[in-house]
Amino acid sequence: MLNLLRKDFIAIRSSLWTILLYLVVFSLAFIPKSEMSMYFVGIYTAFGSIILATMIDIKNHNHNFLVTLPVSRKNIVQAKYLSAILFTLFGVFASFGIHWLVDLNFPELNKPNYSVLDIMVSVGMVLVLVSIYMPLFYGLSKKGAGIINAVFMVSLIVLAQPFALFMSMVNEEGMINGRVITAISFGIILLFCASYLLTIRLFSRKDL
Repeated sequence: MLNLLRKDFIAIRSSLWTILLYLVVFSLAFIPKSEMSMYFVGIYTAFGSIILATMIDIKNHNHNFLVTLPVSRKNIVQAKYLSAILFTLFGVFASFGIHWLVDLNFPELNKPNYSVLDIMVSVGMVLVLVSIYMPLFYGLSKKGAGIINAVFMVSLIVLAQPFALFMSMVNEEGMINGRVITAISFGIILLFCASYLLTIRLFSRKDL
């Protein structure tokens, strides 16, 4: 398992500049203009990194190679989900750190005081995206990967403004309380686990 995780990070090492570029571009695009910028920068950077990692797998034919090794397909999927969680945490916490620095150095931007709840929302949103993306990626793999990635990226751009409006309404109306947070968190965990099991099933049946 650890070797599979290491493989992912070795494979993406030469593309780390791309992830940093995501972080810079999304920060410049959203921080000066949006109160929801911490969500957007974290979510876009994290999910962009995950897509980048899967595309490197396709480009290098990694799945075809890995299935010839003495590792199960279940372990291959497990490693990909774990790396997705790590990319998620990196993107979200990097965004939080950047916003903290911006708030210290550019108070005139009047950025909100982001909290642990904002981090949880960002992480939850990425996990939902991963839960939808991974079964599609492993089900269609090379044939449909480009289409899937394009659809997801366009959807993220199109849904950015509706998401910002929704979050503003939720904050203003005080709809978020402990019970709601617990229920949503439980639902996201269930969705993530169901996605993981479905992806294992799809990948196990796939002829490479």
